[in-house]
Amino acid sequence: MVRPEYIPVLISLFVFFTILLFFVAAFYYFRQRLQNRKLIEKIKQSGEKSKPKGRADLAVKPSGAMQNHFFNFFGFIGQRVGPGGSTEIPHRRLNFLKAGIRRENAPAIFWGIKSFSAILFPGCFFLVRIMRFKLVSPSVTFITCTVLAIAGFYLPDLWLRIKIARRKEKIAKGLPDALDLLVVCVEAGLGLDAAINRVAEEIKLGHKVLSDELKLLTLELRAGKSRRDALKNLGLRIDWEDVNSLVTLLIQTDKFGTSVAQALRVYSDALRTKRYQRAEEIAAKIPVKLVFPLILFIFPALFITILGPPFIRLWRILLSR
Repeated sequence: MVRPEYIPVLISLFVFFTILLFFVAAFYYFRQRLQNRKLIEKIKQSGEKSKPKGRADLAVKPSGAMQNHFFNFFGFIGQRVGPGGSTEIPHRRLNFLKAGIRRENAPAIFWGIKSFSAILFPGCFFLVRIMRFKLVSPSVTFITCTVLAIAGFYLPDLWLRIKIARRKEKIAKGLPDALDLLVVCVEAGLGLDAAINRVAEEIKLGHKVLSDELKLLTLELRAGKSRRDALKNLGLRIDWEDVNSLVTLLIQTDKFGTSVAQALRVYSDALRTKRYQRAEEIAAKIPVKLVFPLILFIFPALFITILGPPFIRLWRILLSR
């Protein structure tokens, strides 16, 4: 028999775990539905009829009217306040290419967003200060507005860096598969240009970012650019050490006339070894990274769980005396 004083505790625990399981089940259900929906969309896209291949394959998708007005507004602001020098804009454009943004007026839109957010953040704080926090001193208001203006101006730069880093991670996940397919295609008798085009088509579903970059490389080769320049442009757009090493390997192979298949196979083995060593390095860092969560969160909970009941009993004994 359960004691009467334990019944409310048991009911509370039952309700808590019931609600927890419900939310966990709902989370996994909706996540699975989202993954299925994405998979169906990819299958539908791959089943469409092939379009004429050209520059339109990598063009920016047409946006809605509201989105176009949004971009045009910030582009107008960026053209007025952005840098007019000839060195800043190519550098910015290269960063946008690394992030996968190929819009022609992307630098102007970017500077427009930076300027607008630098005015918007302190302006919102100043309005809230007038309406709610009237007792805040002018010096604190000025310092806060200055900090918010600086934060608003540099937040787009942080967003761009995060987007570039995430894109590099996606390319890093797809490069081993693409390299294996490239080795198979070259050993089967295809030329390097045809093999790159074939690999770009095959990995379109699983690694779309890398597929787009390889398609752009193929389009540059079809447009008449030399293979050396097209490969260098690929390395500049991705800006990742493994891709740069692959580009250097292909350029040297093309220059000296050595076997492309053998060179790709050796590089593929070296890349696997490098990825294995990188995984071992990450695994070796895990115990050090777990020290602070253990000290700050897990150990206090264990101490409370283990030493809490004896302290409570001791306190009750002392109070009873």
